[in-house]
Amino acid sequence: MFDNLTKRLSDTVGKLRGQTRLTDDNIKEALREVRMALLEADVSLPVVKAFIERIRVGAVGKQVVDNITPGQALIKVVQDELVHLMGDVNEDLQLNAQPPAIILVAGLQGAGKTTTIAKLSKRLLAQDKKKISVVSCDIYRPAAIKQLQTLAEQVGVNFIPSDSSQSALHIAENAIQQAQHNHDDVLFIDTAGRLHVDGEMMTEIQQLHAAVNPVETLFVVDSMSGQDAALSAQAFNDALPLTGVILTKTDGDARGGAALSVREITGKPIKFLGTGEKIDGLEPFHPDRVASRILGMGDVVSLVEQAQQQVDQKQADKLAKKLKSGKGFSLNDLRAQLTQMQNMGGINSMLEKLPGTGGMADAMKSQANDKSITHMVAIIDSMTAKERRYPDLIKASRKQRIAAGSGMQVQDVNRLLKQHTQMSKMMKKFSKKGGMKNFMRSMQGKMPPNMPM
Repeated sequence: MFDNLTKRLSDTVGKLRGQTRLTDDNIKEALREVRMALLEADVSLPVVKAFIERIRVGAVGKQVVDNITPGQALIKVVQDELVHLMGDVNEDLQLNAQPPAIILVAGLQGAGKTTTIAKLSKRLLAQDKKKISVVSCDIYRPAAIKQLQTLAEQVGVNFIPSDSSQSALHIAENAIQQAQHNHDDVLFIDTAGRLHVDGEMMTEIQQLHAAVNPVETLFVVDSMSGQDAALSAQAFNDALPLTGVILTKTDGDARGGAALSVREITGKPIKFLGTGEKIDGLEPFHPDRVASRILGMGDVVSLVEQAQQQVDQKQADKLAKKLKSGKGFSLNDLRAQLTQMQNMGGINSMLEKLPGTGGMADAMKSQANDKSITHMVAIIDSMTAKERRYPDLIKASRKQRIAAGSGMQVQDVNRLLKQHTQMSKMMKKFSKKGGMKNFMRSMQGKMPPNMPM
């Protein structure tokens, strides 16, 4: 997310090099570029106007001191305003209520409400040890009820059955009784979505809200809908006392306009960002961290937190001991590392959080993208157990079999084997005395092309 905006802002700052301070003259062109960058990111026009004016007022006349360039001074002003625009601080779910704490989830059809409930459930289950039940009030799509049941079983939370022959109100009231009987801490209520905002939908969900009196009323919206995301959030906010917004599919949104518009238009905090369909693809929305990503400064804190949650520490320790003992880096080890990367949101998500990678993201994505990880895993999965342990066994006939089994080409298999060989050499340097220094030295200019690592 924010790829295009990051690049435009970086180019704008570069044009201020050589200036001694920010003035009306030299900032005028810069603000014009920032304005265009925001509009291209699909940020709402009223939001852009107010944002640009705040930057102008905060930046003009700012002295450049202590080796700070005008570009850096402007970046500081822009960063502060971005943080303020998106809500200043992270706001978590507020569950301080007599159990069960009821969370009502609303949104348009296809926004990802049901998957988001599963993601939130897993988060509360893993981090807060909450006892959770979920129920679907979507009586118009039986498939939605089945989907929630499947996801609930996958996450390991209680699913309260419902049927399309029942009314949404009856389902919700019955679910509350069952959640009380089960001594649940949290009850998620999934609501029906529509293809667009309409009166019938709003009336139904208003009645449902009044009946269940939730502690959290969350609006789930597809971030790729840009300005429409902010407008639909406003429509729901007018009908319901929303307590927060969750942006989904942020991994597929290179513009990021929704994240910059929703808070300003609705006045309600963005609480989480959803990425992809995987149950682990959810992260808290921290305005300061997101602002850093937008400005190409990365977000190492979130990356570390994500690693702590997603990386299998036992597996990592096992690999470290294996390498130190002199044993080789097998294709099984490579597969495990690729899977860990997928669990952390993939290459693009990790690049976005690393400082200084904004300008190189496009070039890297063209060579090493999340699809390439999937292809590499498929190739390894087409090998026998012996081939994974001893890659030198893989000759021409085996390569043809592996390529056919994975749906790839022989040259793809060759590329994977070459990458594995190069990684093995890097891992050997890492495992020796002075390993980190040797490892980083080996990385200098030697990252293999098309290598998603």
